[in-house]
Amino acid sequence: MCNAHESTPSDARRNFLRLAAAGAGALFLTSKPPITQARETPVPLMIANPQQALARLMEGNNRYIANMSTRHDFMAERVPLVESQHPFAAVLACADSRIAPEFVFDTGLGDLFAVRVAGNFVTDNGLASLEYAVATLATPLILVLGHDRCGAISAGVKAIKDHATFPGKIQGLVDTLKPSVHKVLKAPGDLLDNAIAQNVRDTVARLKTESSLLADAQAAGKLAIVGGIYRLHSGAVEWVA
Repeated sequence: MCNAHESTPSDARRNFLRLAAAGAGALFLTSKPPITQARETPVPLMIANPQQALARLMEGNNRYIANMSTRHDFMAERVPLVESQHPFAAVLACADSRIAPEFVFDTGLGDLFAVRVAGNFVTDNGLASLEYAVATLATPLILVLGHDRCGAISAGVKAIKDHATFPGKIQGLVDTLKPSVHKVLKAPGDLLDNAIAQNVRDTVARLKTESSLLADAQAAGKLAIVGGIYRLHSGAVEWVA
């Protein structure tokens, strides 16, 4: 009878497996994902002040960098936007697949009015879209968002340094970016990095001067136009204009 209560190797193995499974289950139940905060309201906050809009972008980017992005209930966010939209910022960004302004600034539906084109430069239709955001939607901030390792700007550099040519309509896009590259050819530092920053500054300057509609909104204090560069590795946006 005493021998019947002694544990066998197979019993010990089963006990060990039961304990291991229980421990794994407890670990699963007690471990937590990175802390995030829920969006306070499904309705986008209306911000009429350019400074507040810029501060909100910066706060969102800080959360994104820290992997503390807001949780979104997209069903709840979609419904209030059916009849109208009130984006607090318009973003002219590169079409690069590695950049998503809505993620970069931790925003929800209805927060950003995004215009995207390779090289994040101003086209006539892009300018019209930004004017619509300001004139019709009362958007108080325009951000020109470039990024490091930009393929479009790199093509502009190759076109000037190596006389490279490109197929189809790509050549026309590259030709549009050449003036920014020319401005920094003799500047110290990395040519591509300098050209990316110069393209952002040139685009901001164009937006400020080539549209009377945007100029009037700036003069009235209803609009600010700024420029930044997104860093692919860190996710941080550095302000250059």
